Amino acid sequence: MANYSNLEKIRLGKIEALQEEGIAPYPRRVERTHTNLEVSQAFQEIEDNEEAAPIFATLVGRVRSMRPMGKVTFAHIEDGTSRIQIFFRANDIGEDQVKFFNDKFDLGDFIQASGKIFRTRSGEITLRVSSYLMLSKAVTPLPAAKDEVVDGEVVQHATLSDPETRYRQRYADLAVNPDVREIFRARAKTIRALQNFLDERGFLEVETPILQPIYGGAAARPFITHHNQLKQDLYLRISFELYLKRLLVGGFERVYEIGRDFRNEGVSFKHNPEFTQIEFYMAYADYEDVMTLTEAMLAYVVEQVTGGRTLTYQGQEINFETPWKRVELRQGLIDATGIDITQHATGESLTAAMDSLDMEFNPAASRGKLIDDLLGHYLEPNFIQPTFLYDYPRDISPLAKTKPGDPQTVERFEFFIGGMEMGNAFTEINDPLDQEERFLEMGRTFDVEDEEHNPLDEDYLRAMRYGMPPNGGFGMGLDRLVMLLTDTSTIREVLLFPHLREREG
Repeated sequence: MANYSNLEKIRLGKIEALQEEGIAPYPRRVERTHTNLEVSQAFQEIEDNEEAAPIFATLVGRVRSMRPMGKVTFAHIEDGTSRIQIFFRANDIGEDQVKFFNDKFDLGDFIQASGKIFRTRSGEITLRVSSYLMLSKAVTPLPAAKDEVVDGEVVQHATLSDPETRYRQRYADLAVNPDVREIFRARAKTIRALQNFLDERGFLEVETPILQPIYGGAAARPFITHHNQLKQDLYLRISFELYLKRLLVGGFERVYEIGRDFRNEGVSFKHNPEFTQIEFYMAYADYEDVMTLTEAMLAYVVEQVTGGRTLTYQGQEINFETPWKRVELRQGLIDATGIDITQHATGESLTAAMDSLDMEFNPAASRGKLIDDLLGHYLEPNFIQPTFLYDYPRDISPLAKTKPGDPQTVERFEFFIGGMEMGNAFTEINDPLDQEERFLEMGRTFDVEDEEHNPLDEDYLRAMRYGMPPNGGFGMGLDRLVMLLTDTSTIREVLLFPHLREREG
């Protein structure tokens, strides 16, 4: 049973009063002739035409402000398109109806209102109410009110600013913060732009399993679940990669997927256990081809979502014009730290070289993790403009082809924007014997409890043995891209329902 506040009890009393008068506070049927935006646009088109017929409309929306003034009341209602003013006047509907609205309606309630559209002396397009109906009574008041002066009168509007409350009650956050709704409209536009770009280039959008008997395709710890009837442990996928590449074996040359991945890892401003990723694989391509496509795709998406090829992220102007800057990983680390990773074949050797650096790291970590620490500390924060970091060590890239003449380096790149790692791509291994050896090598290198350990996927190797075309692959976190496009500093702002720690007590 809910523990109602005094304000909620007052609103519950209004619901009882409505019911006693035979008025349904939650009626089953709604009428609507226009959205708020449609009626505003229609009125602007005809208001200077004296011969045009007046516009009568039935609008719906949430009550966002109320301003009683004796025998008249002004209010604003908001639907999914915009906000519009409605005007109640005793001469039109009677004093009782004006009083009923003032007494029985509260901020947050939903209303259906009918009447003629006109423009007030102050210039605001308004609906002159001839009849109205309660559509939904809000029991809980919208969060924290703020005052705004409108035409010399103080009007209360709802707002919500505490970040944790906003994330935990996203429904309330969306209801009172229009700028938050715009973030998720931008997110939807981002997804559509990615789909349009790839569809126009012959890619097929597909869906692959979320529940997988073997996890793989990334260095991450999985979430484990259990199928009771099959008596089988299953894993929430950490990547789409191995399933998408199976489709190349089956004859699809270009495939992509946009969907959820799950990684049982830490939570931070750029990490959430459940996140959205896009991956694509293209036959007869290498990582150079993927770089070129990545540049074009990101430039297209930024233009579609923001209207241009530059944006501002956390005070930094970022330009998505091509070509992007390219930095070889080995040379980048030499320039930043003086350490040549090719001269340190083991974790112990690299640890000794890193002892003089001003950074924290685990001296017992593997060579691959130490290299990740180095690039994360010295390179990533400085890559504000779009940058490709390419040619990675073989021992941290189990699915990428080695460079010709350099068996210790693979054709892999990551790209960075705004000081964040955004995506990862390879010239993919299509040699089943090489891939099997890599899997076995990784099994020997990493302990079974290590987050980078992946089990050997025999079915994937079987698929490869049927013949896989040469191909290039790509993966990018969509949430981080939306952070860039909306100038938000934490991933929680771009997830409708981010994962949060349970409240204590």
